[in-house]
Amino acid sequence: MIHKDFRCEIYYIRHGESESNAMPGYIAGLSHDSSLTERGVRQAAALGARLGAEGVVFDRIYSSSMVRCVQTTESMLAAMGQGDRAFPRVDAIIEQQMPGWRGVRAADVMTAETVSYMLGKGSHFVPPEGESFRMVERRVGGWLEAEVLYNDSLVGSPLDLTMAVVGHGAAGRCLFHYVMGFDERFLTRVDIANCSISRFVFDREGWHVVCLNDSSHIMGI
Repeated sequence: MIHKDFRCEIYYIRHGESESNAMPGYIAGLSHDSSLTERGVRQAAALGARLGAEGVVFDRIYSSSMVRCVQTTESMLAAMGQGDRAFPRVDAIIEQQMPGWRGVRAADVMTAETVSYMLGKGSHFVPPEGESFRMVERRVGGWLEAEVLYNDSLVGSPLDLTMAVVGHGAAGRCLFHYVMGFDERFLTRVDIANCSISRFVFDREGWHVVCLNDSSHIMGI
C-alpha cells in the first residue's frame, strides 16, 4: 500500500511583510518581485525564534524563488541558529501571476461589471496576462505531488518528514484548497497573515489539518 508507513508534516509559512504589502490598494502590487520591509525582516526573525524555542526541526525546507520568500527563509533560519543552511528556491510555488494588473489600483479596475464576471467564473477567472486560482492550484499541487507525495524515493520506505514551505498568500490559499477541498467561494476568505504558520499532515489516511494562520508570534510587531 502506498504511503503505508509514510508521514509528512508540512509547515506552510507566508513570507514577511513586503514592500508591496506595505502599499495596499494595488491588485498585483507595484513590483514583480518586491523585497521585505524592515518590519517583514523582524517578523521572520520572530518566526524563527518561535520555531527554535519549540524545538522544531525541519528535514526539508523549500522557498519560493521570489526574493521576499528567500529573505524570509534566510531570516527565519538565522533566528533558528541555522544561518548557513542551504535551501532550494522553487519557481513552481511562486505567487499567482497577473502582470496585466501590476501597478494598477483596485479602485480603478474593480467595477461592478468586473466583479460580477469574476464571481461567475470563480476559480477559473484568468486576470489579464495571468493565472486563475485553478491554474495556480495545479502548479503548486503538482509540484508537491512530484516532490513529495508521489516521489518513489520517499514514499517507498518508512519515513516521517517535517518540512517547511515558505510561500505566498494567494498561492497558499490555492494549496489549502488542494488539501482541504472546501467550497471555492472560500478561496478569497481565508486569511494568511505575513509570517503565519499553517500546518498539515499527510499520511496513510490522507490529509489532516493541524492549524491555520497561526500568527501569535508576530503580535505587536
